[in-house]
Amino acid sequence: MNILVTGGAGFIGGNFMHYMVNKYENDKIICVDKLTYCGNLETLAPISNRKNYKFIKADITDRNTIYQIFEENKIDIVVNFAAESHVDRSVENPEIFIITNVIGTQVLMDACRKYGIKRFHQVSTDEVYGDLPLDRVDLFFTENTPIRASSPYSASKASADLLVMSYYRTYQLPVSISRCSNNYGPYHFPEKLIPLMISRALHNEKLPVYGNGLNVRDWLYVEDHCTAIDLIIRNSKVGEIYNIGGHNEKTNIEVVKTILKILEKDESLIEYVKDRPGHDLRYAIDASKIEKDLNWKPKYTFDIGIKKTIEWYLNNKTWWEHILSGEYKNYFKKMYEKKYCSSNE
Repeated sequence: MNILVTGGAGFIGGNFMHYMVNKYENDKIICVDKLTYCGNLETLAPISNRKNYKFIKADITDRNTIYQIFEENKIDIVVNFAAESHVDRSVENPEIFIITNVIGTQVLMDACRKYGIKRFHQVSTDEVYGDLPLDRVDLFFTENTPIRASSPYSASKASADLLVMSYYRTYQLPVSISRCSNNYGPYHFPEKLIPLMISRALHNEKLPVYGNGLNVRDWLYVEDHCTAIDLIIRNSKVGEIYNIGGHNEKTNIEVVKTILKILEKDESLIEYVKDRPGHDLRYAIDASKIEKDLNWKPKYTFDIGIKKTIEWYLNNKTWWEHILSGEYKNYFKKMYEKKYCSSNE
């Protein structure tokens, strides 16, 4: 099969590219990425010479280019990771989130209708459900929880989800959606909580923690997310929505203190800062549907996953130091620009 992975140079998409290229040697895994600030081709360097890997620099909102990609590559399955995803950035500039996350999804589905595909899978987020109260640990997000987005980012993802299901009902497009809890692991862009804390702690810099640090997230090691999506696109019925959770609820301050303990750094590095607007209190996933339907369960506990993550950052300092310095932005020019720009931009 020819599988198109959009946003495949990002964090979760990049890990999914590694997973698919290594697992399915007879499938063609095609990465499309615009290479915005968080798209990093150095993430894909370890698989760039594999015969079943292909990279195309493109914007999913560019209809003509997307149609050309579908035409030339005979796409069978689309997995859409491409999205603006940082909540703080959405508060500052909501428009780009609407354009990429909603219009981009529409363009991809229109291409799927035009050229015919076996499955369009939308990678969404548990943030579309809003949040849960801290004092109700008995409450969890299910697939039937009403959408109640809190930020421009989550609203744009919720809008895309509604659009995907409308294409399923109106056009019978074979779709599926997954809504996942917070991911962590290798190749995570250093503006997000866990890699930010790791990189700053290693430099003995202050660790900024929003509010009182008691906001709760359900953490999932990124490899577990990849295995879940693989099962969904190959084995689930069309039109299904699946929650993917790690059963690892932690407060932000617990996560930060765990990182400091593993790195043997002092908690005096923690600095509480003004909370961001609309900060959700608690996310908690009920993943019983995917566990029952597809026999999926997370492999990694948080204690194991966070140690693996920290070990990866210690062993791959060049990767994240290039990001902090801005050097990663030059990788495309060095490795790909002459090869791709003339034909795909």
